[in-house]
Amino acid sequence: MSSIFNGGFDGFTLVLILFILLVIVGCGCE
Repeated sequence: MSSIFNGGFDGFTLVLILFILLVIVGCGCE
């Protein structure tokens, strides 16, 4: 797991993942 965070994980990637999770939760609440 740490190798993934070391290699390709960036601030932008983290924001993108958080945004996708927010959309999924939003769709679930609807």
